[in-house]
Amino acid sequence: MMLLDDRQRAMLAEMGVRVWAPKVVQQPAQAEADAVRAVEPTPVASPAPVRAPIPEQQPTRPIRQESAAPPQARQAPTTPPAPATPPPRPSVSSEGIERMDWPQLEATVAACRACGLCEGRTQTVFGVGSQHAEWMVVGEAPGENEDRQGEPFVGQAGKLLDNMLAAINLSRQAGNSSDDLSDKPAPKQGGSKESVYIANVLKCRPPGNRNPQPEEIAQCEPYLRRQVALVRPKIILAMGRFAVHSLLQSSEPIGRLRGRVHQYQGVPVIVTYHPAYLLRSLSEKAKAWEDLSLALEVAQGSVVE
Repeated sequence: MMLLDDRQRAMLAEMGVRVWAPKVVQQPAQAEADAVRAVEPTPVASPAPVRAPIPEQQPTRPIRQESAAPPQARQAPTTPPAPATPPPRPSVSSEGIERMDWPQLEATVAACRACGLCEGRTQTVFGVGSQHAEWMVVGEAPGENEDRQGEPFVGQAGKLLDNMLAAINLSRQAGNSSDDLSDKPAPKQGGSKESVYIANVLKCRPPGNRNPQPEEIAQCEPYLRRQVALVRPKIILAMGRFAVHSLLQSSEPIGRLRGRVHQYQGVPVIVTYHPAYLLRSLSEKAKAWEDLSLALEVAQGSVVE
């Protein structure tokens, strides 16, 4: 059967031709679907959700953790106390020392706390011998034996010094006898031995027998100066580097200062090695003998200064 569209049917109707078309029977399922579609309302598109404006973000601040303790229980951090400053040590007054006699000077030295050496001393070492001697021996500082006995130049170094003094007829105590220093004959002296006064630059022992420090020497220097003024010796024998540097205010080695006559407060000074050094360097004993001979000539006026 030929199917005609609407246009073809209209043309046939104009020519008077009648057209019969079979009736299309709709299937039940299709008819039901069309009926449902006609009844259902046309879905309306839901409007787009309106979003609330996003507020401007503020910079976040760190949240401070509150202490669980109540406010009254909190304490401000405390600063540890500064270490206590030790009180300044009394300095030695040169002006006052220059007017002291022997008992006052010795008592002042015994009570001195002008430097840290006072903390470790057993006792001060003031001096020994005749306070009117023509010879004065100046050493460096007390050692362990000196600190224990309270007298300068004891022990092996002290024994060697006694021998050196005996070689030129001197003694820290008149009437002592001792061996000679060397093979050379001692200068002839008549009668008993002359006394000598012995002192150190430092009156307290440095810990561990270390070398004296400049500030320690400076604190003790007024004591030694007053001892020299009270003794009024004819000659000073400076023994050891620190004794030489203190008396002469020089940093020259002993080897360069030997063989010459120096001065300390108008008193002639002869430089020589310390007995402790000679115990370690036996070959230097001959030089020490030369120094003793020079000192003896100066004391006797045989050498023009």
